[in-house]
Amino acid sequence: MAMRKIYSEIKGMKLKEVPGYLKPMLSVGFVKKSIQRGLDNYHAKYIETDSIEPLYHICFGGMIFSYLVALPNERRHLEHKQHAEQHGHH
Repeated sequence: MAMRKIYSEIKGMKLKEVPGYLKPMLSVGFVKKSIQRGLDNYHAKYIETDSIEPLYHICFGGMIFSYLVALPNERRHLEHKQHAEQHGHH
């Protein structure tokens, strides 16, 4: 959503104007303020309304995180198994 807004604002600019527009958005202060605003919006939308959705976010986020952490190990095992099958090992 935010990328769409940035794109729509940039597409009408000249190329020389784009760095001047994007540079303030990449500052540490702007990023901190954006993150704080996002957390405030999340708190207002889910926490203050006593919604169950934050629990779902934690559960599904944890599952996705654990999958991504285990993925390299699983791929290594799969490659080892395929290599062993190609070379006739059990």
